[in-house]
Amino acid sequence: MNALVLFSGGLDSTTSLAIARSMGYKIIALTINYKQRHDYEIIASKKILSNYPDVKHIIFDIDLTKIGGSALTDSSLNVPTKESTGIPITYVPARNTIFLSIAASYAETLKIKDIFIGVNAIDYSGYPDCRPEFITSFEKMINLGTKAALEGSPFKILTPLVSMTKSEIINIGIKLGVDYSATVSCYSLSKSGEACGNCDSCKFRKKGFLDAGIDDPTLYKK
Repeated sequence: MNALVLFSGGLDSTTSLAIARSMGYKIIALTINYKQRHDYEIIASKKILSNYPDVKHIIFDIDLTKIGGSALTDSSLNVPTKESTGIPITYVPARNTIFLSIAASYAETLKIKDIFIGVNAIDYSGYPDCRPEFITSFEKMINLGTKAALEGSPFKILTPLVSMTKSEIINIGIKLGVDYSATVSCYSLSKSGEACGNCDSCKFRKKGFLDAGIDDPTLYKK
């Protein structure tokens, strides 16, 4: 039983991968290098997967800086450190639509039916492409538009974290042996992998470890 897991090297995607492995899947991890603000998460993804020699790793390169529109793909935009209303500037236009399309292409070619993505709609920044209704709609779309589905092998997009709090995600990961010290969440990582501690993602991560009653292993900038 095979599964493709979208894998960024972050806290959520690493937990999602661990859950998929615990379910007995043979895993292919797909990391999208989209020329994001920092490339350390590519380094982190390789480091994490060195602990899972049974997992095949694919790195797919695209350049979303050509589209821009996000503080994660446009260096002229600052990553916010204060709370704001609405969808934040760290939202990358249609990112999960793009990522899931690439994942579906690989899955169809590799004859894999199950695709895991670590989206979360509880402790997150309000991105529209992390909501359950988006995932449901996308799954329907790829099953309407792919040869595999039309010939009787429909795809399933699995979102094991979608309704969990960050602390619940961390607790499950700890039980599954995840080493969170190697994961990265920060939107403003230093070149050496130090987290800023102030962006939305860092704040959710800090609160998650605090609520879980587990020491935060993250290396923050001093």
